[in-house]
Amino acid sequence: MKIRLASPLQPDSIVDGEGIRTVVWTQGCKHHCKGCHNAGTWDFEGGFETTMEELKKELSLLKGQQGITLSGGDPLFQAKACMEIAKYAKEIGLNVWCYTGFTFEKLLKSKEALDLLEYVDVLVDGPFILKERSLNIDFRGSRNQRVIDVKASLKIGQPVLIEKYKEERIVENTIPRAQNVFI
Repeated sequence: MKIRLASPLQPDSIVDGEGIRTVVWTQGCKHHCKGCHNAGTWDFEGGFETTMEELKKELSLLKGQQGITLSGGDPLFQAKACMEIAKYAKEIGLNVWCYTGFTFEKLLKSKEALDLLEYVDVLVDGPFILKERSLNIDFRGSRNQRVIDVKASLKIGQPVLIEKYKEERIVENTIPRAQNVFI
């Protein structure tokens, strides 16, 4: 099986989910959210193809990572391949976060999406909405997006939000005021 990626694996990310993780940037997205920070990943013919074997080999060589994050593009447009990646990540002891422009409720209606979700720990769902953009929310770009506990959600068939990510945090300006310093 092959997968189309937007870039090589990106290890040591601290902004694409909790902990130190490696991001798998998938290629291809039909959501085309206005203000998307990854518009270069929309084209389904962009990026490059790689095999599952090669990707698994790269993942097995990673050091110091707590998990992987499936992002893109939208990983759900390659759900079957991403399921294989997520399954392997779990086998080697990594947790799995996944970002998608689809809502959890919509994913419940797709067999391929459900197969992937069986191996995902945390889902950040919903399209990026520019009018809802906030720099005061962790691990998402707009207020409409949710950080979901996938295992708990699958048990009851509806999204269970992770408490600590429900609210915006208050960010104080910690940048010191410029002073007149002459050298």
